[in-house]
Amino acid sequence: MDQFSQSNLTESKFSECSSNKVSLETELSETLYNTMKDFVLSNPTWDQYKLINSALATFLVQNGCTDNSVSEIYLNQLFTPSKSF
Repeated sequence: MDQFSQSNLTESKFSECSSNKVSLETELSETLYNTMKDFVLSNPTWDQYKLINSALATFLVQNGCTDNSVSEIYLNQLFTPSKSF
């Protein structure tokens, strides 16, 4: 296999991997869990996954992340109306 074909194959595999979702398991304080649960229950347009994605994107952008995909998640959540926090 020539180098050009191998490079295209590698990039193709990487783009396939980067579009996949990853499962994350973590421990939360009871206060954070209850607050998250209350927020999701009182805001029907949000779920636990959207909330975690939004929180992580906000943290990363505010701490110097320049990845366009992360910035897009961050900006989308800024302009998503919600009742209250």
